[in-house]
Amino acid sequence: MHLPKAELHLHIEGTLEPELAFALAERNEVALPYATADELRAAYEFEDLQSFLDLYYALMAVLRTEEDFAELVDAYLARAAAQGVRHAEIFFDPQAHTARGVPIGTVIEGIGRALERSEETHGVSTQLIMCFLRDLSAESALGTLDAAKPYLHRISAIGLDSAEVGHPPAKFREVYEAATALGLRKVAHAGEEGPPEYIREALDVLGVERIDHGLRCLEDPELVERLVAGRVPLTLCPLSNVRLRTVDTLADHPLPAMLAAGLHCTVNSDDPAYFGGYAGDNFDAVRDALALDREQLRTLARNSFEAAFLDHDEERRARYLSEVEAYAFD
Repeated sequence: MHLPKAELHLHIEGTLEPELAFALAERNEVALPYATADELRAAYEFEDLQSFLDLYYALMAVLRTEEDFAELVDAYLARAAAQGVRHAEIFFDPQAHTARGVPIGTVIEGIGRALERSEETHGVSTQLIMCFLRDLSAESALGTLDAAKPYLHRISAIGLDSAEVGHPPAKFREVYEAATALGLRKVAHAGEEGPPEYIREALDVLGVERIDHGLRCLEDPELVERLVAGRVPLTLCPLSNVRLRTVDTLADHPLPAMLAAGLHCTVNSDDPAYFGGYAGDNFDAVRDALALDREQLRTLARNSFEAAFLDHDEERRARYLSEVEAYAFD
């Protein structure tokens, strides 16, 4: 679907398509445990979040140089632009790269090089969000934040991702306090597999402005009321939820109930190379499976720009919102 939209929940490492993985593996002389791209794609059947993460981290071995990261970003932006994305706020996981010997500067400069030319090349404005792996220590996250200080001109916000259960947001209080002092915006994954209490902690302890996922808020009516009253954005990822067995089928997805409750929902692709679709594909999928009408789809697109970190450029936000209103559905 080409409806203009912002993508606010996108892990750049999760855009590594099998064909590019094999090309980078050859360039960097990395052996992959699969014979062909088709064989690798066949491995994209996951039992849960952890089974996905195991493959996700293993494939990162092909990313070694600034050129690799720039190529990855360019490939994503081309696909996103073709599906109506006008603004993208992109997550990256520096710890997953530094742990295997890739300097943080290589990661950030490679990504940043592609983002610098994104508007000219793809017509997509961008921001970069540095995520911490919650299954690692808070000390590791603090060290990563410190290592990133020379590159903060490229980074707009911090986030929290990876295996959620057993790693509550409060574990990273000090990290988020340090990021606040540096002037960074704040988001966090919460309420995907973790309980509603993780959403409360992300808001109260970490001071986040957006909740990534947040599906399980529906289990707590008082929390829903709070999210509605505060217009707290939820960056939902429907195809991801199905692939990771958070919901059984797309027809079971609670998105319509969440919209009906007044929650500030957005639709995003998460890790599109692994989960079967980019931003426009997710819009198409929820339209078809959940019988969303045009105004509901327009609301989701409008929400995405309202939730974007565009406070420094309200003129741009207004331009994007007018594109949403003017969009003529087929």
